[in-house]
Amino acid sequence: MQILGLVPARGGSKGVPRKNVRLLGGRPLIAYTIDAAKRATRIDRVVVSTEDDEIAEIARALGAKVPFRRPPELARDDSPTLPVVQHALRTLEDQGWRCDAVCVLQPTFPFRSPADIDACIERFEESQADCVVTVHKVPHQYNPHWVFLQRPDGTLRISTGEVAPIPSRQLLPPAFHRSGSIYVTRADVVLNRSLLYGERPVGYETPMGSSCNIDSPEDWARAEALLEAQIEPR
Repeated sequence: MQILGLVPARGGSKGVPRKNVRLLGGRPLIAYTIDAAKRATRIDRVVVSTEDDEIAEIARALGAKVPFRRPPELARDDSPTLPVVQHALRTLEDQGWRCDAVCVLQPTFPFRSPADIDACIERFEESQADCVVTVHKVPHQYNPHWVFLQRPDGTLRISTGEVAPIPSRQLLPPAFHRSGSIYVTRADVVLNRSLLYGERPVGYETPMGSSCNIDSPEDWARAEALLEAQIEPR
């Protein structure tokens, strides 16, 4: 099975300007993701999708491939991930290289490990799911069976549609939210069905302790603190 490791990295960023090339612990932020992808044993090719010259230069110096440039219309603040992945897969196919699945690795998650990447790909192959995505367990107080949504008239309803909440946390079914650090999706699901998760996604649970998605100056400060504390990346 051919697996593409795709790192989508655009030059613009509102929360932390130029964050993908900003130094974290003395290294460009994108270096952490490229390094993890290159050390993962189940990824066949590491490609960076970018419109930015500096990112492309750094990516190549780190050993990633930059065989195309992302169109500017796919590098805006509001550009969704799906068309970026579709563009990468279609362009690589036009260049004569095809994959069975794509492993999307956002560079804003510097602390994922090669082991977790390989484990997600292994679960993807074993489960025959459309997609495997990293998830965190939802604390019981935020479980959908205990979460209320507000109606237009101000009254509340349980998000699951039940009349009454489940009476104890021991009876709550496990609930998860996506962490976003790793997605492994079948190429045909992305290209032919225009879906990033597909209809049969499977979760791979990772701990929240050392997880960090850098989207703001506060997130950047937390990432620096994690590095200073020498917490082992996962």
